[in-house]
Amino acid sequence: MNTNDQAGSSSRGPGPNVPVSVDEAAVQADAFDTMASSVGTALLGKAEVVRLALVALLAQGHILLEDVPGTGKTTLARAIASTVDGVWRRVQFTPDLLPSDVTGVTVFNQATREFEFHPGPVFANVVIADEINRASPKTQSALLEVMEEGAITVDGVRHAVPVPFLVVATQNPVEMSGTYRLPEAQLDRFLMRLTVGYADPAAELAIIRGDRLTSPEALLPHTDAERMDQVRRVARRVHVDDAVYEYVLRVARSTRDHPALSVGLSTRATVAMAHTARTLALVSGRPYATPEDVKTLAQPVWAHRLVLSPEASVGGRSGTDVLAEILEATPAPQPGHPGATAVR
Repeated sequence: MNTNDQAGSSSRGPGPNVPVSVDEAAVQADAFDTMASSVGTALLGKAEVVRLALVALLAQGHILLEDVPGTGKTTLARAIASTVDGVWRRVQFTPDLLPSDVTGVTVFNQATREFEFHPGPVFANVVIADEINRASPKTQSALLEVMEEGAITVDGVRHAVPVPFLVVATQNPVEMSGTYRLPEAQLDRFLMRLTVGYADPAAELAIIRGDRLTSPEALLPHTDAERMDQVRRVARRVHVDDAVYEYVLRVARSTRDHPALSVGLSTRATVAMAHTARTLALVSGRPYATPEDVKTLAQPVWAHRLVLSPEASVGGRSGTDVLAEILEATPAPQPGHPGATAVR
């Protein structure tokens, strides 16, 4: 949201200091459930993955889908694009892909005798960066600015991308031949890392038969940029008690001191958690965030940001394992804390 939007937000709804009411939260939760159900008709049996992906979208985050081929990663991205009434573009990342192939390029027009910018595939509402780890770090870094700021700079000129804007990057964690490791700076730009996984037997049988499966392009739009902006404004008013903030900080500090980790959670990671917890609470029908929201989001929001120590990496441990241990050892606020008091 730009400065003018912020200045005029009071005329379009309650101010930022007005708590969310139970009724407001219920309305937003109903709308979210409708959107999630729609996307779920294109990706059967993956309600939780769909839910988290849509939370990332509403929280203005980006998603890294790490899974084997054929599990529905691209289908999920296309379905999200349809339900938000947006345009999607797919970029197949390869070793010879150049940054300009992603962002666009400035060319000289002989007829007008002027330079013109030709936008690349990144100018879409949903950008699918397929097998992102197969491109060189230089090309991967072309996404850093646009993921953080919603704009790119080419030849000194800044170009804004459409709103909403979501990058869904995929990578295969099994076949690593000819791939590059994603830099920590780029991993930190992804709000969530999700795994779709194989469908359960009942859902896979329905997929094989072609029953109850909807093409992503056939989905009807259930929201748009203006309505998503409204959800984000309401989410900012969701109450987060100091006890929940302190819980987030305790977990983050534990990752920074853990012997199995060489790099713990950054301040960006803690801010992202608080923001996403508000969004999850709202779409769950609650005007307040709880420690359970933090626990639900911990693995998708935090695990990929952790860097293992050499000893832990050689020992076969993962960031997911270490984070699970830290969460188990860090006491959470009890249900009776003030953050569990609903505003009526």
